[in-house]
Amino acid sequence: MNAQHRHIHFVGIGGAGLSALAFVMLARGWRVSGSDRMPGPRLEALRRAGAEVFLGHSPDFVGDASLVVVSSAVPEDNPEVQAARARGIPVLKRNQWLAELTREYDLIAVAGTHGKTTTTAMLTLALADAGFDPTAVIGGEVPQLRGNARVGNSQWFVLEADEYDYAFLGLQPYVAVVTNVEHDHPDIYPTEEAVLETFRRFVAQVRADGLLVACGDDQGAQAVLEAALPSVAQLTYGFGEGNRWQAAALRPNDLGGFDFVAVFDGHPLGAFRLRVPGRHNVLNALACIAVGHYLGIEMSDLQYSLGRFEGAERRFQPVGTVGRVQIFDDYAHHPSEIRATLRAARERFGERQIWAIFQPHTFSRLAALFDDFVTAFTDADRVYVSDVYAARETNSLGVSAADLAQRLQGVEAMYVPTQEELLTRLLQDMPEDVVILTLGAGDITTLGPRLRQALEDRAASQYERRMG
Repeated sequence: MNAQHRHIHFVGIGGAGLSALAFVMLARGWRVSGSDRMPGPRLEALRRAGAEVFLGHSPDFVGDASLVVVSSAVPEDNPEVQAARARGIPVLKRNQWLAELTREYDLIAVAGTHGKTTTTAMLTLALADAGFDPTAVIGGEVPQLRGNARVGNSQWFVLEADEYDYAFLGLQPYVAVVTNVEHDHPDIYPTEEAVLETFRRFVAQVRADGLLVACGDDQGAQAVLEAALPSVAQLTYGFGEGNRWQAAALRPNDLGGFDFVAVFDGHPLGAFRLRVPGRHNVLNALACIAVGHYLGIEMSDLQYSLGRFEGAERRFQPVGTVGRVQIFDDYAHHPSEIRATLRAARERFGERQIWAIFQPHTFSRLAALFDDFVTAFTDADRVYVSDVYAARETNSLGVSAADLAQRLQGVEAMYVPTQEELLTRLLQDMPEDVVILTLGAGDITTLGPRLRQALEDRAASQYERRMG
């Protein structure tokens, strides 16, 4: 059927995954509609782009759709899903639709427990700058791409390949990147071995003529390499000497990131300068370099793209500076992500006071990784732990944010349940010179702007009193 006669309806259209797909389908000439429980900037952006967007869920919203695509969070008893099934309209999960959508492309799929969004964004920018004109679907907003999707007119498709709910199974990548593999999403994967097995299945899907790029410094990524087909080319990257791609001569730069030299099979190929902070972003950039070089992108082009890359939203994102108080927001919600983010902050800010405000995300993750969380904050000077962002869960596991605050090692920590209390407490406690990081995958992201506004208001009123 001609694209202009096709109508696709997304249930959960405001989420990171489905909103990007909706933008792609709009650009492909499809009629797009969708529903979501909550309003938000993504829904407004989709409306402006031409999508018909509904708040809430109703059988009427499906209309004359020829296909319904649902997010992982949508249950089978959703009224739109039931209405579509009753009318014989195909209902696909996001992973099923992704498999269909990308089948005719040369797919570059970026997988891993951490670093997917940034690496996917780096690759998209690099391919676009080099004239590859890729289509891309990314799991976070990227200001330089003006959103979480890019629509190109070539055979190249760059995808953030998510392991949650087995979403990346069914893909057939020409190039697959595995940044790392750790135990996460315990509501889906009860053990680390279950995660590894799913990544092995993903790696086994790489096309026979394809490429697998994996971080050789990461034990989990190393453990899945043997699952690839024998004909698949393999490249490892990392800081360790056993990797074909190495980052050498690291040193902090005046942009807040690192300078390093990319070395391939023992030969230095180029000096790179990043403005995004942290050694973890050096690894993300090295994965991008390995893929770009394999695809024939000039090293000078990669230097240009990675040098101008400003990061994805909620990845060490500046929220504001008031006096000598600097506020940043980061999506870090897994112990390894927290360690990497706080280490990046310590490398960037040296001996300055660093305070972390952490909102645990889901009871299942807090319970499964509790012992790792306990030791994850040692690069901070003080930690405030707020109540757990439950998302889709209820607390049936007997864990709490208060327990975590009490058990944190190597750092001054306290439990402050709500954002209102956090705001009051921070305004009382903060020294004049401090770096504040809000950490978590829930609504903690709203605290930083509120704190900045409160500090600005306080500074303004102090100024008025002095002048008055």
